[in-house]
Amino acid sequence: MIYKVASPTELLAVTGWGIVDIRLVKKAYVWPFQKCTRVDLSPVNYTFEVQAMSSEKLPFILPAVFTIGPRVEDEEKVLLYAKLLSSHDKQSNHVNELVQGVIEGETRVLAASMSMEQIFKGTKEFKKEVFEKVQLELDQFGLVIYNANVKQLVDVPGHEYFSYLGQKTQMEAANQAKVDVAEAKMKGEVGAKLRDGQTKQNAAKIDAETRIVEMQREGEGDKEKVRVKTDVEIFKYRKDAEVAEANAELAAKRAGWTQSAQLAEVEAAKAVELRSAELQSEVERKNALTRKEKLKAELLSKASVEYDIKVQEANWELYKKLRAADAILYEKQKSAEGEKASADAALYARQQAAEADLYAKKKEAEGIMAIAEAQGASLNTLLKQLGGSYEALRDYIMLTNGSFLDIAKINSQAVQGLNPKISVWSTGSNNIHGGGNGAMKEIAGIYSMLPPLLQTVNEQTGMLPPPWLGKLTEPGSSAPE
Repeated sequence: MIYKVASPTELLAVTGWGIVDIRLVKKAYVWPFQKCTRVDLSPVNYTFEVQAMSSEKLPFILPAVFTIGPRVEDEEKVLLYAKLLSSHDKQSNHVNELVQGVIEGETRVLAASMSMEQIFKGTKEFKKEVFEKVQLELDQFGLVIYNANVKQLVDVPGHEYFSYLGQKTQMEAANQAKVDVAEAKMKGEVGAKLRDGQTKQNAAKIDAETRIVEMQREGEGDKEKVRVKTDVEIFKYRKDAEVAEANAELAAKRAGWTQSAQLAEVEAAKAVELRSAELQSEVERKNALTRKEKLKAELLSKASVEYDIKVQEANWELYKKLRAADAILYEKQKSAEGEKASADAALYARQQAAEADLYAKKKEAEGIMAIAEAQGASLNTLLKQLGGSYEALRDYIMLTNGSFLDIAKINSQAVQGLNPKISVWSTGSNNIHGGGNGAMKEIAGIYSMLPPLLQTVNEQTGMLPPPWLGKLTEPGSSAPE
């Protein structure tokens, strides 16, 4: 058993016992019946001069340098490279010929599909195409192109295409230079005249615009002056207002400070007087104590007896006052408790009355609801018995409740006391003056109806008919013939 370690640019390819295919590792124990091979992963430069021919059958040489190595970021490609090329040295003729064959083959195929002009002018595109085509072929060996540098195209000995092309380009450039010089002289002379005219035109235009701008600037300056002056006035007014406000605030603070100082002086004076009174009281108390001690020393027994008597009297008076105060307090407490009990009793009575009233109203509402439900059930039953006729049900209810009698009474009361005048008249027989039937009969009927009608209107309203219509006779008189 041997322990082997690979360098940073190498991998160990272990095969043999216990390994199905190939195991690529950086370090490994090599057991008996196993073989370990070092696989170099560093890229190598390959320099070639590829001879190719364009679509016009023009041969040329393409110098190129390719940097090629294993694709280390893809484990499958590294495994493929280890299988196919790891046994050969990368500088060996086998690998060199393999890579060269791939590059030359793809370059020739691509060059044959392009013209010489396309190859010469599109060097970048040609290089990109070669790079992509070669990379596709190298993928099957696990290789990748790290860099490809295609140099300048070179003529094949005996074919001077690029040399002649260069001479042609030089002659064209010289001729074009002569033409450009002549055009430049022409453009210079014309341009000078043009520039001179444009200069004068632009100078006049600029002078006019300058005068306009000056007038605008003057107007803007005047506006700015007015605005600045206005701002200054406003600033002055604001500052005056701020000064007045500050003065008012200072005056208020001064008044407060004066008041505080006066209060402090008064408090200090009162404190002095209070302290003086306290000291005077202390002096008097000391004097009283002194006199008391003196009197106690002189009349000890008499004072003691009188003191005890007075103390007993004072205690008795205090006791009586305390008992009287306790009695008054007790009486007030009992009175307050009685008032509280009375208030509680009144509140309880009101609560009970309110609850009773609420209970009665609930029961009354329940009774009304029960009556309404009973009436509803009765009405539904009557409606079914009457065949669903609401008119018959209405008449039945009005008869039951005596509504018709009430209506009759109300109507009789409404016309009670009235004295209506009733007029009855007859137009006579249908055969007027022995006449026949038809239109004359109808006209005769209407004419015979007018006198009693006008008489009735006069009696009811006092209105007389117009003279052209007729004239009423006085009662008892005969009508004119």
